[in-house]
Amino acid sequence: MRLPDELHWLFWDLDAEQLDSERHADTVLARVLEHGRMAEVRWLLGAYGIGRIHRFFREVGHPDVSRRTTQFWRVVLDAKEESWASPPAWRQSNSAPWID
Repeated sequence: MRLPDELHWLFWDLDAEQLDSERHADTVLARVLEHGRMAEVRWLLGAYGIGRIHRFFREVGHPDVSRRTTQFWRVVLDAKEESWASPPAWRQSNSAPWID
């Protein structure tokens, strides 16, 4: 399924026209959860459901999702004690000041 045009701004470095919301779900979830506004997150919830978002955090450990975003969703999903996937080590050791 093609992404709505309203989400294309989130994929500035990719060809959003070529993204498929099912085939590229991890990329879509990561970008919207990390950079999306409330409208985009609402779309994400409608398109994927809360269960799919929860599974994303448990299984994927996407490098584009910050620790801050992950902690927010742990609270939202009441999953403080769950084991979630971690991003690759290179992402965790990034010293860029805008990445927490």
